[in-house]
Amino acid sequence: MNQKLISIAQNFQLKGEITAVENLGEGFINDTYIVKTGEGNPKYILQRKNKRIFSPIPAMMENIQKVCLHIKKKVELAGGDPMREAMTLIPAHDGKLYFLDEDEEFWAVCLFIDDTIAYDSAKTPELAYAGGRGIGKFQSLVADLKEPLTDILPGFHNIRYRFKQWDEILANDPLNRKAKVLTEIGWVESRRNEMLAFWENVENGTIPTRITHNDTKINNILFDKKGDVLCVIDLDTVLNSTVLNDFGDAMRSYTNTGAEDDETLDNVSMNIEIFRAFTRGYLEETKSFLTAKEIEYLAFSARYITFEQVLRFLMDYINGDKYYRTKSASHNLVRTRAQYKLLQSMEEQFDEMNRIVQEFC
Repeated sequence: MNQKLISIAQNFQLKGEITAVENLGEGFINDTYIVKTGEGNPKYILQRKNKRIFSPIPAMMENIQKVCLHIKKKVELAGGDPMREAMTLIPAHDGKLYFLDEDEEFWAVCLFIDDTIAYDSAKTPELAYAGGRGIGKFQSLVADLKEPLTDILPGFHNIRYRFKQWDEILANDPLNRKAKVLTEIGWVESRRNEMLAFWENVENGTIPTRITHNDTKINNILFDKKGDVLCVIDLDTVLNSTVLNDFGDAMRSYTNTGAEDDETLDNVSMNIEIFRAFTRGYLEETKSFLTAKEIEYLAFSARYITFEQVLRFLMDYINGDKYYRTKSASHNLVRTRAQYKLLQSMEEQFDEMNRIVQEFC
């Protein structure tokens, strides 16, 4: 066993003696491990939190705790199981929600929820419907949580902020790549005004700010053995923002018939039946509290978030691939083109997307 990981885990209030610390998946952001403490004792999730992305980590952990405790209260009032239907953070021996090691890396622990099912993708309408209900249920549970959260990801999904970065990087053009992607730059610029006009509704409060998850992949939803939604996990990105970001980001990932970095663009399109299924599940959980303006922009949010990814991949390519991990010099450009193909497919089906939203309202 890795003695360093054991010694880190021993700084937390765990039950039982640690018998194993094993790698759990290959996360893009955090390093994640499962901690076993012997038969009859719970398992735990140990994570090294990425301080290069989330800052400050202590405030992030407080955000997560506020959300978890609020959900637990709601679950308990509804007669559910708060230990299974919400994440449980495990404090360190000093009472803090994190441990800072000798390398000044931040670690956190939560309870591992046993007897659950997780999915890597939602390529069937049935799974998309379940995913929609999962994200909708999360938003419903925190809809009355009015306490502000610390913004640990400044500018996240804020297209005005992204355009400021974009303009600076285009002006600098550090690797002289701009001339190679004039067509792609045109894709972004032709939609600038439309995207900024949408975001202005968020800035002026026409579209309300709520508690949002901001990483709505289906593998962040746990299901029980019957296939029912149990809880939403991986709350590092919880923020005060618009629920439209959660809906739009889910649709960007769920509905894509190809890969995010698909080199064969004919593979890429938006699957309207997946959109329909997710929207039905989502609105079953949320239509009771969403405003008319949120519903009006629900379908557009899929275009908005996908456009943002086009911009960010292209911006990172021009800037020398400093943000996203890449497999080749053209990887970000491949991503840009694949996401743009998805965006075009959404634009072509936009009228039907809006009709589906109205159908389930």
